[in-house]
Amino acid sequence: MELDWGNLGFGYIKTDFNIRCNYSNGAWGEITIHQDEYLTLHMAATSLHYGQESFEGLKAFRGKDGKVRIFRMRDNALRMQDSSDGTMMARVPVEIFEEAVVKAVTLNERFVPPYESGASLYIRPLLFGSGPQVGVRPSAEYMFIVFVTPVGPYFKGGFQTTPFVIMREYDRSAPLGMGKFKVGGNYAASLVAGERAHQLGYSNIFYLDAKEKKYIDECGAANFFGIKDNTYVTPKSTSILPSITNKSLMTLAADMGLKVEQRHIPVEELATFEEAGACGTAAVISPIERIDDYDEKKSYVFAPDGKPGPVCDKLYHKLLAIQYGDEADQYGWVTLVE
Repeated sequence: MELDWGNLGFGYIKTDFNIRCNYSNGAWGEITIHQDEYLTLHMAATSLHYGQESFEGLKAFRGKDGKVRIFRMRDNALRMQDSSDGTMMARVPVEIFEEAVVKAVTLNERFVPPYESGASLYIRPLLFGSGPQVGVRPSAEYMFIVFVTPVGPYFKGGFQTTPFVIMREYDRSAPLGMGKFKVGGNYAASLVAGERAHQLGYSNIFYLDAKEKKYIDECGAANFFGIKDNTYVTPKSTSILPSITNKSLMTLAADMGLKVEQRHIPVEELATFEEAGACGTAAVISPIERIDDYDEKKSYVFAPDGKPGPVCDKLYHKLLAIQYGDEADQYGWVTLVE
C-alpha cells in the first residue's frame, strides 16, 4: 500500500501488527503479536456494560537521521495505571506497557512517516475489562492492546489558529468524578457539546468548571494555557486530564524564561491573555484565535491577525524539534527505537 505521507489526515489506517496481553487468575500473561484487527469479546464483558476501559495516545517520530523516537512513553504508562486505579482495573506493569509499545512500533516500522512529511505514527494503548460479569463489579479478566496508525496533523491546516466557544449548558466532567482519568466515558460525554460547537463554526467547546461555572476547565478534551506578562498560565482542577503535552510545555516554558503558574483561572481573566492555546498529543498546540462566550455575548480575541502568537510558535517548534530529534533531548523524554 502506497501512502501519500504529506496528505495524511488524522484517522485510522490499517497497519501490519498489533500487540496484546491478557490478565486472568490475578496475573498478566505473555505478550503476543497479532495481525487481525478484530477481537472476540464476551457479550457480558464489563467494558461494554460498566465502562471498565481506558486508553492512551502517544507518538513515534522519524528523525532526519532516519531513527525512530517514541515520546514520553513512561509517562503514558503511569497515567494508564492511574486510570486503572480510577476504574478498578488491573494495572498494566510499566515494563509490559513499554515492551508492547516498542514492539508495535518496531513491527510496523514501515508505517512511521518520513521526516519531511510532518506526519507521525500515532500509538494507541487500550485496556478493558474482558471478563463476563452481570452485576456492577470489576472484571476478573482484562485485555491490553497496542495498535498504531500513521497520522497527519490533527487539524487540516496544521499549526494555525481556530475559534472556540464557551457554553455553560454542557459539563464534561465533575470535580470529584472521572475527568482526571483517560477513559472513554469522558470522550462520550463531550460528543454532543463538541458537535454543537462544530455546527456553529467553532473548532471545539470550552468548558467551565462544573461546580461554580466560574473557572476555565478544558478546551474539548485538551488542556488550556494562556500567555501574559511573560507567564505561562494553565488551570489547576480535579476534573481535567493531566496532559503529558501540557506538562512538557510547562517545562519548556520555564526553561525559556517564562514564569509558570498552575492555578484557578476565572473566566474574566481571558481578557488579559496575549496568547492562548489548547494542547494535547494529537495537535500538540492548537493556538486559539478567539473564545466567544455564547451566553454572555462576549468575545475574547487572542490572534487578531489570525496567526499564532510568538510564544505559542516558539513552544510548538521547540517541542517538535525534540520529538523529531532535531534538538538534543536534555529531559530524557525520548526513547530511541533500535
